[in-house]
Amino acid sequence: MRKQLGFTLLEVLLVLALMGLIISVVTYTALGTNNYDKVEDQAKRFQVVFDMASDYAILNQVQLGIRIDEEESTYTYVTLDDEDNWVDIPDQKLFATYEMPEYMSLELNLEDLPWETEEQLFDRGIFDEELSISDEGVNIGNEEDIPPPPPQLFLLSSGDITPFELSITYEDDFSSDYPITFVLQGKETTPIERLAPEDQAL
Repeated sequence: MRKQLGFTLLEVLLVLALMGLIISVVTYTALGTNNYDKVEDQAKRFQVVFDMASDYAILNQVQLGIRIDEEESTYTYVTLDDEDNWVDIPDQKLFATYEMPEYMSLELNLEDLPWETEEQLFDRGIFDEELSISDEGVNIGNEEDIPPPPPQLFLLSSGDITPFELSITYEDDFSSDYPITFVLQGKETTPIERLAPEDQAL
């Protein structure tokens, strides 16, 4: 009997087909969906966590804030303690600092919003007209002792929130495609709204 010293063409084609299938699955898993869907997922995450944080503030009767760092593309939920200092929310990983994926940026707008009101967020005398912590009683010491900046967005135990508009944009350095931007809008109370790029053109 003759020994078979190689593979048949059918066997080679079968192996190539299996390799192609494996590569496609790995590529889909690694890269995920397209860029539009990636930005939408990040917008949905912010929307859901924001609404959950508002519920948390109401149920626990605490004041929460969101510190948005546009340079670092991060946002962090903080709470106001008994000494009126903004601190991390204990035992709540969902509200910890979140960094946006690569090529995604954040842009926050707090001014000239058509739904903005002037009669909220100041009843405790903690917040000034710049929507920040009051400067009264703040001591300047060593650089390491200086607390981080106050949050720009507030979620109060009353259910009130800071009116805002937050843009989440995907724009890479190597593609000729237009930037993809989803916009989140807060209008006094939750839930906040999410606008897709096609909705913003209307």
